[in-house]
Amino acid sequence: MTSSKTAPATAGRLGARSIVLLVLLLAAVAAAVVIPLSALSRDVALDLVGVPDPGVLTTAGLPALRSIGELLASVAVGAALFAAFFTPPQKDKTLDVDGYRMQQISSWANIAWAVAAALLIPLTLSDVSGRTFFQSLPPDQWLVAINQIDVASSWRWAAIIALVAGIGQRLTLSWRWSVIWLGVTALSLLPVAATGHASGSTAHDIATNSLIIHLFGAAFYIGGLVAVIAHTWVGGTRVALALRRYSVVATVAIIALGLSGVINALVRLHPADLFTSTYGLLVVCKALVLCLLALFGLAVRRRVINRIESAGANAPVDRATMLRIILTESVIMAGTIGLSVSLGRTPPPAPLYVPTRQEALLGFELPGPFGFGTVFGTWRFDLVLGLAAVILLGLYLWGLFSLRRRGDSWPAGRTAFWVSGCVILFLTTSSGMGMFMMADFASHMVGHMIISMLVPVLLALGGPFTLALRALPAAGRGNPPGPREWLVEFINSPISRFLTHPIVASVQFVAGFYIIYFGGFYETLASEHLGHMFMNVHFLISGYLFYWVIIGVDAAPRHFSPMYKLMVLLSSLPFHAFFGILLMNYPTVLAEGWYSGIGLPWIPDLLQSQRVGGGVAWAAGEIPLVIVMLALAWQWYQSDMREARRGERQADRDDDAELRAYNEMLSEMARADRRR
Repeated sequence: MTSSKTAPATAGRLGARSIVLLVLLLAAVAAAVVIPLSALSRDVALDLVGVPDPGVLTTAGLPALRSIGELLASVAVGAALFAAFFTPPQKDKTLDVDGYRMQQISSWANIAWAVAAALLIPLTLSDVSGRTFFQSLPPDQWLVAINQIDVASSWRWAAIIALVAGIGQRLTLSWRWSVIWLGVTALSLLPVAATGHASGSTAHDIATNSLIIHLFGAAFYIGGLVAVIAHTWVGGTRVALALRRYSVVATVAIIALGLSGVINALVRLHPADLFTSTYGLLVVCKALVLCLLALFGLAVRRRVINRIESAGANAPVDRATMLRIILTESVIMAGTIGLSVSLGRTPPPAPLYVPTRQEALLGFELPGPFGFGTVFGTWRFDLVLGLAAVILLGLYLWGLFSLRRRGDSWPAGRTAFWVSGCVILFLTTSSGMGMFMMADFASHMVGHMIISMLVPVLLALGGPFTLALRALPAAGRGNPPGPREWLVEFINSPISRFLTHPIVASVQFVAGFYIIYFGGFYETLASEHLGHMFMNVHFLISGYLFYWVIIGVDAAPRHFSPMYKLMVLLSSLPFHAFFGILLMNYPTVLAEGWYSGIGLPWIPDLLQSQRVGGGVAWAAGEIPLVIVMLALAWQWYQSDMREARRGERQADRDDDAELRAYNEMLSEMARADRRR
């Protein structure tokens, strides 16, 4: 644990006290919105699930507590964001007073969010079973709920993750750790995506992905706003800079909120239901509120920032006016959270048709057997990795444009590698390949090999870190670290030094195959959309980390010779080949319940499909291996050429003193031989 004398505990207590009233106010607003709106469709919801009324404590308490919990999660995310990126660390890389205060606020909000998520377990059991809250309160009933109800299990994971983040924030004061705890805090929102209509509807893959984006957008929007209010309230420094950085976050968040909300509504609503159903009217109201927030919030913040900056660095900030403006915005956003939760409690209009078994399990209907026409003739945009491919390509092109604008060059080969990697990632996840990956083991293994073995090779050869370091501007002395400083800190951090050790990189790359498929996790991951998404993200990150170490052109914390990298690569290949052979000879069908439930008529033998997948895993490493070997050979050649040029420059500087000394040594040896 890192400590700092300049961050007294009283700073954290002062900020915590000043924010309690605000959080209580926003919680009251969210609860006041969600309780009456949820009551509008309570009887209809109870009739649909066929359970008795569990009592007002559950029907009113569950949506109110969920609204409060999501608000607390947002406060935790926003305060952690402020501590990590809106205030500069001290010279010893510990948080300053403002950062320490915000991290303490985030810690308390995380702990309160964990308590709320835990209490939602018995409330969920009461809601599902039709029993009163007190009948569901004993801990043994919690275990029943967690084991039998997916929503209750999701609340369990949210509580655990939030509690880990809250405790960790109280034990560390390092700026590096504040970034990690921000990531863990944001991760606690993922289980919430499995607790609404999205996880149980047709097209639930698109609905769940859009809900994840929606939750993150809302958390960063309102959480960052509350953090700015707290910072201004207690007289924090660099108010204009904090507002400017938050305005960028808010702009991205409001766009994410709008687009994900539209996608979510299209999945569950027919346009005719917008004004003829309770669910549709709530969607319309929420859209109008978000539009007002976008117009009001962004325009007003820009005026406030300009007013502060035009007054000069030493001029006093009109905190009272600024607080009134952003407090109004935060109250509206709190009401929007209540509106969102009430949407989750309101049954959407009945579908116009009865979904098939494939649609119920996968969220879509496959067009036919796996083939070129069905793969590239069917498209389903992946809102996570497909969108990530588009964003990564856009950021890379922006970096190229920045270099060209100031007259710098960039190797065309690196651009070609990066563009190819992004395009292949998009095609794999957003074409029919992404659909077949969820329903057929052989198709899943084809996609797995592309995402983990081919795409990371191309991305690692694109040199994104080097491009970013050349294109991004420095934050400037005395300012909080910017993207360039964050990237430098990431590359040089102890975590990066550990992960980029060739042995560690190769072990995590290979061990992931065995743990997921033979460790008893595959059926759970394959049968859940979030599990499938986790596998894809894991394959991509672990593959990129491995190939960044082996053939990456970016700077890394550790430097090894091409010979050493070649030895690590060759030593890992047998384990990968053995994984494919083991799959081909494995006598038991992996995730048999999931694949037999889908029941694809063109795959009568699941074990044969698994053997084909094993053959794909065994043979798929050949093409990436050729690229990797060529890249290593080229890097080896370049290393030798650089060494030769370095020797030539040294010889020019000292008139070839090293060669003369070597020749003199040989002459002396010859004279000694003659004397003997």
